Amino acid sequence: MKKLILVGLILFNLHAFAQTKISGKIKDNKGKPVASVSITLKDTYDGSTTDSLGNFSFTTTEKGSHIINLTNVNYDDYQTTVNLNNTSITINVTLKEKFNELKAVTVTAGSFEAGDNKRAATVLNSIDIATTAGSNADITAALKTLPGAQQIGNSEGLFVRGGTGEETKQFIDGTLVNNPYFTSIPDISTRGRFSPFLFKGTVFSTGGYSALYGQALSSAVILESIDLPEKSAANASISPILVGGGVQELSKKKNFSWGVDYSYVNLIAYFNLVKQTPDYFNIPQFHSGDANFRIKTKGGIIKYYTTFDYNHLGLRRQDIDSLVYKDAFGLVNHNWYNNLSWRQTLNNGWKMNLGMSYSTNRDNITQQVQDSANLSKVLNYEPWVSKNFHIKSRQDLSQIKEVFEKKLSGLSAIRFGGEYWYAYNPSSYTNVDSVVSAKLKDNYAALFAESDIYLTNELALKVGARYEYSSIIKKANIAPRVSLAYKVGEGAQVSAAYGVFYEKPLVSELLYSTQLSYTKATHYIVNYQKTANDRIFRVEAFYKKYNDLVKTFPTYNNSGTGYAQGAELFLRDKKTFKNIDYWISYSYLDTKRNFQNYPEELEPNFAAKHTVSLVVKRFITKWKAGLNATYSFATGRPYYDFLYNYTDNKYNIADHGRAPDYNSLNLSAEYLPSLGKKNAKTFIVLFASASNVLGQKQVYGYNYSYNGFIKQPILPPAPRFYFIGCFLSWGIDRSQDAINNNL
Repeated sequence: MKKLILVGLILFNLHAFAQTKISGKIKDNKGKPVASVSITLKDTYDGSTTDSLGNFSFTTTEKGSHIINLTNVNYDDYQTTVNLNNTSITINVTLKEKFNELKAVTVTAGSFEAGDNKRAATVLNSIDIATTAGSNADITAALKTLPGAQQIGNSEGLFVRGGTGEETKQFIDGTLVNNPYFTSIPDISTRGRFSPFLFKGTVFSTGGYSALYGQALSSAVILESIDLPEKSAANASISPILVGGGVQELSKKKNFSWGVDYSYVNLIAYFNLVKQTPDYFNIPQFHSGDANFRIKTKGGIIKYYTTFDYNHLGLRRQDIDSLVYKDAFGLVNHNWYNNLSWRQTLNNGWKMNLGMSYSTNRDNITQQVQDSANLSKVLNYEPWVSKNFHIKSRQDLSQIKEVFEKKLSGLSAIRFGGEYWYAYNPSSYTNVDSVVSAKLKDNYAALFAESDIYLTNELALKVGARYEYSSIIKKANIAPRVSLAYKVGEGAQVSAAYGVFYEKPLVSELLYSTQLSYTKATHYIVNYQKTANDRIFRVEAFYKKYNDLVKTFPTYNNSGTGYAQGAELFLRDKKTFKNIDYWISYSYLDTKRNFQNYPEELEPNFAAKHTVSLVVKRFITKWKAGLNATYSFATGRPYYDFLYNYTDNKYNIADHGRAPDYNSLNLSAEYLPSLGKKNAKTFIVLFASASNVLGQKQVYGYNYSYNGFIKQPILPPAPRFYFIGCFLSWGIDRSQDAINNNL
């Protein structure tokens, strides 16, 4: 027995003596230790795990050449070959961090993103837009609560960072929307044509946007339509001004859907209750219908959307140059929009996005001088001769756009493609003694390329360029774009962007001269953003230089210049106060420009130096009800009266100043009951809103008489706007969406 024990001890000692010790330290590419790295000797049970200091150690009795594997979920796998010969081995390794879509930095300079992108810092989604007090489900009205946007109430469009409304463009599924707003009415802002619930993703770029998009000098609103609906559903809308309804049908295999909607708006009942300053001799009426189908393909989806709008109205105002005459404005508008897109995954990491669209917009506008009996007066002398006219205009735009994208290593990618637009704009202008007709046609083509380069999870770069050519002005341009982002802490990053942006002259300018060139803006942007615990904080500074702006006097030319610079702040917080979601935005803007008939470089009349918005939302889950408030403030905008001096052949500033500060408090509320049994429920949203509830006098500027002696403030049609409505749905319960997005 003693001999057996002795033999066992000898064998044990020999075994221990034959072991090889393997140890080392694991770091990342910043020199920091990496814990929880699994180190294993391939095809054996031998191995270890690094501690908090990145150290590891283990022994093995294996002999000869073997492979050691190092693995960690956040880092690329690492292998090395070792020769085991009873001699201690030290392995010190630097692991390369994996590119993680959720952890990687994203470029945010000049851009607010929202939607189902997990990496986007969601700012506004469809529910946010609909429940922002004062927006009344208008995308543009909700975006005005974000930094960079101006509070303009007498003209439609988004005025961003010293740019006009025409300098912001909207894109749906990659293609330009030619007429995103209802036709302009003098001194009255019109709303957008599209419901926020059509879209699953929204990017509001206040500058420095992607090379995939062009012809927007200041800003781009990039909208991505929803894919297949969750299930078949029907809806209806009822209010004193609106009736409508529609259906969405999803196939049993959930690979195809179609839908139709129709709505009718008539403001006669509302105008009888809420008196308007203009005298509406033709009460505004709107007919809107839309249809869609969506086909899920293997690795992709095909989507088609079409909408048709018809509206007409007529209003009178007191003529500013006379005590007895009136100005009567009439409008009939037809608009038809079509969008077809195909998104497809190809082989070898390639993706394709094909977009096509066609839109036509027809306006029939009449402007008359009328007497006290509302009868037309034809006067052949100024200023009234230019107040009698009839305009027929049409804007047709056909587009096709193709984008190919290739996934590279990690999160890096390259995309490139091209697009072609054909624009046809016939119009006629008839006044007392003449008829002027014109037909403008333009073949516009663009090529673009862009690459996302992820050097690490902390550092990303986007580089792109765009080439454009327009046949109507016979000019080409090349626009470079560069942006980068660097992660500076958990959920925190710094971004910067540089880009050159071009825009063709407006159709109204090309009617006078096609010898114009592109207008140009160069953007420089830097920002800091931190996202954590349902909070978003960002601060951004920018500088924008304008060149080749269109001057309309003494001739139409591109001698205009300008600049815009400023700083902006945004904070959204869903965490600090229980069941309360709020955001604050602030914009400081210093801008001047010399364009149109400006006699010198001046602060434009659409720019306020300071703009602030506070949006607060409270959803009471127990009651299934929500309360919302929006307060907006802007310092007074400048105004000017430019009078033509015949002696010196130039425009002089006859009067100037600043309008009163803008103040508006908007309130809204929603209640979401449901009726019926579980499988046959009717889901209801009762909604009410009031804009400018305190009745603050909002002066958007001033109109002047022909001789400059009379000055009238530009005011909204009524001090307040009210809305109440009932929205019904069958098939999909939207109440949970409202709850989830407002807590």
